[in-house]
Amino acid sequence: MKAAVIVFPGSNCDRDLAVAFRKAGFSVDMVWHKDPTLPEGVDIVGIPGGFSFGDYLRCGAIAGQSPVMQAVAAHVNRGGYALGICNGFQVLCETGLLPGALMRNAGLKFICRMQTLRVETTNSVFTQSYAEGQQIEIPLAHHDGNYVIDAEGLAALKAQDRVAFRYVGNPNGATDDIAGVLSDNRRVLGMMPHPERVIDASHGGTDGWAMFTGLTQALVAA
Repeated sequence: MKAAVIVFPGSNCDRDLAVAFRKAGFSVDMVWHKDPTLPEGVDIVGIPGGFSFGDYLRCGAIAGQSPVMQAVAAHVNRGGYALGICNGFQVLCETGLLPGALMRNAGLKFICRMQTLRVETTNSVFTQSYAEGQQIEIPLAHHDGNYVIDAEGLAALKAQDRVAFRYVGNPNGATDDIAGVLSDNRRVLGMMPHPERVIDASHGGTDGWAMFTGLTQALVAA
C-alpha cells in the first residue's frame, strides 16, 4: 500500500499524517506542491493540515492552484482515494473535489481543543471501522472551519449519505453541524478535525486510529 502526502509552504501536519499512514502499514512519499505528478502506484493522497501559503486570499485558495493538485484531481477522477484534513479539507473544496467551502469560525476565534464527533455513515473506507452513531473524541485546531453549503448542496449530501461526521456541540457555526463530507464516489474525505493526532494512547487518545486501520483493511482486500 502506498500513500503520498502533499507538502505546501506552510503545511505543519504533513509529518503527523505520514506517521499515521506508516503506522497503518503504508509506504509514504512526501510530495512537494510544485511536483507535476504523483509517484507511481499511489493508492491514497493525504492533504495535510497547516496554513498553506499563509492562508492568504482564502484558506487553501493558493494551494488549490499548485501544480500537484492537477495530478491529485486526475488521481481522484480515476477512482483513487484522497484524505484532506483541516487545511487539506479547505484545499479539496477550493479545487472542487468536494462541495462547499470553509469560512471563518462563527466566534471569530481560533479553536484548539478536543471535540466530540458523531459518525454519521459507515459506508466508506474511512469510516467502515466505526459504528454508525458512535461518538469519538478528535482534536480541532482551526480558525476557518465553518463549513458552508447552499440548500441544494446540503440536500444532496443528506440524500446521498455523504455526511461522514457531525459535531456534537457545534464549535464553529458549521452548516448542519457538519465536520466532514465524502465525495460522490465516496473515495474522498474532507474533515476539519485531526484524526492523525489521536492514533496513540501516549498522545492523549486513539479514536482516530480506526480510520487508518479501515483504509488498510480496504486496500489489502482490494
